[in-house]
Amino acid sequence: MAYEGGTGSTRAAILKEARRCFAERGYEGTSLNDIAAGVGIRRASLLHHFPSKSAIYQAVFEQALADWGERISKSVDEPADPEEEGWTHVDRVLTEAVRWFAENRDFVRLVRHESLADGSHLGFDLGEALRPYFQRAVNYFEREMGAGRLRKLDPEQLIISGYGAVLTYFSDEHFLRGLLGRDPMDEKAIESRIQAIREFFRAALEP
Repeated sequence: MAYEGGTGSTRAAILKEARRCFAERGYEGTSLNDIAAGVGIRRASLLHHFPSKSAIYQAVFEQALADWGERISKSVDEPADPEEEGWTHVDRVLTEAVRWFAENRDFVRLVRHESLADGSHLGFDLGEALRPYFQRAVNYFEREMGAGRLRKLDPEQLIISGYGAVLTYFSDEHFLRGLLGRDPMDEKAIESRIQAIREFFRAALEP
């Protein structure tokens, strides 16, 4: 399919197709020709927008992380109730985060690929890039646990457990399809998964 439009729309199309290719095949399994063919442009046209495959790879991550960061920050900073605290606040932010991952399953697979690699293609350490969000969450849990609004647990271990519970579900689609004998990504299944995660963390955290 050929994309029509200006420079901005072509760049967006390249990033969208690259994200799909990288998620399906990994960095090594994706070529510039694959991305160009998926967009419907020549390799030379692709290189007009990005100087290399690694530059595209990095741009894909930067775009997704910016989107994720904006959505989570908005959820944290703009609660419907200014007095929201404890589990009510955690529940809303957690639900928003899980829904973002559900809507961006290709990026979840890409993160899993990168988590197993040495990061040489990305150009920056993904864990370090996310550390400010991690530390902010740790600080929140420590404050709320100290005030008695949440049950006392190890905040770091709690977040790592959440990471595994959420990302594994959306990255292991094919495995879960065989295990369950049904589509784990249809709307009803995803809503059930979101509810299960919420109930799990509520049982762990409510005093």
